[in-house]
Amino acid sequence: MVAKKLLIVTALVETATGLMLLVSPTLVVAFLLGASLDAPAALVVGRIAGAALLSLGVACWLARDGLSLALRGLIAAMLLYNCAAAAVLAHAGAVVGFVGVLLWPAVALHAALAVWSGVAAAPTSGGERRQTS
Repeated sequence: MVAKKLLIVTALVETATGLMLLVSPTLVVAFLLGASLDAPAALVVGRIAGAALLSLGVACWLARDGLSLALRGLIAAMLLYNCAAAAVLAHAGAVVGFVGVLLWPAVALHAALAVWSGVAAAPTSGGERRQTS
């Protein structure tokens, strides 16, 4: 049940964020970092990030009822992604000085999803992985 709920929440959050980045990367970056995307190349990179997040969201949605090695791999990948995203965003705010309205809530969300992913990926006391349903 832990993994299934994690996959549903991740699917909803990442799909929405990915779609917003595809449509308007400038708006997302303004809310997240309080900065603008001045270079046309930055818009392309923002949209590619949107496509990647949309893909992650779809993968999580499609895997929400499964129990397999691929599901374990997806959860491990989400753990890595959320740790990295929290670290990169925290660095942007604390060191670089980019602070938008949604920066620290996004850091907290990614940190919480990383912890949740770690719980979902951890073996149970019997040595088996947690089930998804």
